[in-house]
Amino acid sequence: MKTFRLFVERFLAARNGKGGGTGSGVGTTWTLRTLQGRDRPISGVTYGNNTFVAVEGGGIILTSPNGRNWTARSSAEGLLPTWGLHQGVTYGDGLFVVVGSTGTILTSPNGRSWRRQFLRSDDPIDLTSVAYGKGFFVAVGLGGTNITSLDGMTWMQGTLQTRDFLHGVTYGNGLFVAVGWYGTILTSPGWPIWMRQTSPTSESLWSVVYGNGLFVAVGNNGTILTSPDGVNWTAQTSGTEHSLHGVTYGNGLFVAVGDGGAILTSPDGVNWTAQISPTSESLWSVVYGNGLFVAVGNNGTILTSP
Repeated sequence: MKTFRLFVERFLAARNGKGGGTGSGVGTTWTLRTLQGRDRPISGVTYGNNTFVAVEGGGIILTSPNGRNWTARSSAEGLLPTWGLHQGVTYGDGLFVVVGSTGTILTSPNGRSWRRQFLRSDDPIDLTSVAYGKGFFVAVGLGGTNITSLDGMTWMQGTLQTRDFLHGVTYGNGLFVAVGWYGTILTSPGWPIWMRQTSPTSESLWSVVYGNGLFVAVGNNGTILTSPDGVNWTAQTSGTEHSLHGVTYGNGLFVAVGDGGAILTSPDGVNWTAQISPTSESLWSVVYGNGLFVAVGNNGTILTSP
């Protein structure tokens, strides 16, 4: 039933001239580049140093110079978790940083060679997302975990402001914003000070991004929230019931991806258009770099759009 509903949504979008595949607009045409022989989910992707870096379950890190040709690289001593739906990756200050379960933190200057870093903590923690801004890295995770590092190597744990599962974090306009289960939204002008904000939803939020003067968060059942300042949030109409797991901004466009291969685009974060997707696999993350959108998901799925 879910697959049929997805088909109807895409058919109507195409009939009304809103779908992708034939349009010339940014983010409307997507190409499937499935990595053969890879059956684990690719849960995170970022861009930096002229390289796309993606994180796959099973302890594998993938790199690509162009989003089309990918090379699998074993992580530092295979230390990423084997199941890995909750892994994040970012780039900042000349360094790639990957985070994962059981406090896994890996760093690399080039995406090829990786080193494991260690967190000063008495308890094992699960990390899900990491961002860079204001001169330091911030990672979040289960149970309201938040940690920070100035160099990606030495990490310290912050004060908990929630026990909820935090699943996304970003930086923009002088502010870190973290989102998580049950509509949780936290903001920080600089670690370790975090403040809980009023959320217009109780749906779990998976990802957040900043672009064009606006924070955009996405989550379960097509939830999309926007905020100009990270404090005051407004629920927007997405036009889909699919859960959205990833969101990015680039080239004047917000792009959100999620279950069933869902792809939504918006020039302003308010008005969203469903695009025709070449896959029905769930998509977990999306990034923009070097003139290209790259989305990743289950079973080695990689999509690109110029």
